[in-house]
Amino acid sequence: MASNDRVRVKVCPLSFSVFHPVFICFATQGVEIHRPIIYGNTAWVLTPEERKALPHPDHTHRWTVAVRSPASEDDSDIVGGADDLSYFIKRVTFKLHDTYPNPNRTVDKPPFEVSETGWGEFEITIRIMFVQEAGEKTITFYHHLKLHPWTAVGSGEPEIPPLEAAAKMGPVHSWQYDEIVFHDPYQSFLNILTAHPPTELRKNKRRPVPFHTANPGSLEASRGGVPEFTQEMEKDEAERLDAAKAKLAHEYNRLESLLSEKENELKKVKEEIEKALQET
Repeated sequence: MASNDRVRVKVCPLSFSVFHPVFICFATQGVEIHRPIIYGNTAWVLTPEERKALPHPDHTHRWTVAVRSPASEDDSDIVGGADDLSYFIKRVTFKLHDTYPNPNRTVDKPPFEVSETGWGEFEITIRIMFVQEAGEKTITFYHHLKLHPWTAVGSGEPEIPPLEAAAKMGPVHSWQYDEIVFHDPYQSFLNILTAHPPTELRKNKRRPVPFHTANPGSLEASRGGVPEFTQEMEKDEAERLDAAKAKLAHEYNRLESLLSEKENELKKVKEEIEKALQET
């Protein structure tokens, strides 16, 4: 098989986990092989001394936005980053707010991250370009830069606390897990991917969990240190997905029943109209 031929293999249904490497078997329907990533930011409140040293004294926070692997190294003070992603990611461009000098920041080698200071939150566009062997188009993610501590809805806590109070709470983490799926990759690229299996996530929780608004209940569990993605989160996410699917199925059945009821009513009205017209 030539190196530029598309591979015709199929994923074996050995593992449905988005947190584990894909198992592959040869078949006839094509391949889907994924690589997990996380993207997001960590922010710190600047000290008064740090603010005075900046050319923009109105800046209140220092932050880093990044694209990383989900697994964390032992005793690491950053979220994720155990794997070098440059074997399949060639370049990452971060589009910052237009008020920053050179708002399009391009990073051509790991770590794929940008650090800055500022005072406000905004949306960052993240464009990931793959290595030449991939033959894939650039993909885009969007991340809302998070500077202020997470708060529970209805808790009465201020969305933007005083800087002194925020500093005591520690760094603010906002990270999203996702996976990049490659369909029918070229043989040469498939060889590269299979030669670099992603580091498995830890099975059990040993650190705070990454908070996400889709799971408000994880707010308390996210506090107290550098968060870490784990396989335990997979189970929790699966349960939430199953609950959401059940709710969606229930709503679908309810609407389908309602539609059928209305169609029967419409049919009766039409029959009554036709009968009335025939009698006149």
